[in-house]
Amino acid sequence: MRVRFLWNVVLAVIWVALTGSFQVINFVFGFALSFLIMWVIAGRQEDKRYFTLTGKLIAFAGYFLKELLKANLQVAYDVVTPKFYMRPGIVAVPLDIRSDLGITLLANIISLTPGTLSLDVSDDRRVLYIHAMYIRDQASFVRSIKDGFEKRLLDILQ
Repeated sequence: MRVRFLWNVVLAVIWVALTGSFQVINFVFGFALSFLIMWVIAGRQEDKRYFTLTGKLIAFAGYFLKELLKANLQVAYDVVTPKFYMRPGIVAVPLDIRSDLGITLLANIISLTPGTLSLDVSDDRRVLYIHAMYIRDQASFVRSIKDGFEKRLLDILQ
């Protein structure tokens, strides 16, 4: 998989050199073009993990950006209006992720989202404690973390 990624980067650099346009957008286009070419060439090979993982990473990045924008707008609206809509609380979220890397990524992604902060992980690594500014319903908040970030991270890490 690392070899395919390396080839993808090399082909993108070759594309940039051939076109003579040394801009980020041209590199991204070259990366996407070489990815598509490699996917077509791979055909029916058994090992297509690189291609599925790349799609999952792009989907995860899109989901994270959507949640980031939504949380920023929610916090900004609360700051500029005279009435506070905050209902802060600490929520225990049971974890399906067991690896240290997965728990660390989940905790950091949650902390990067405005209005939420990862506080602690239980000693048995089965519960993540999160402080959130807007908790209308604790069960729906837990479900949104589990069905959102955690589920997508599990897809990527497995």
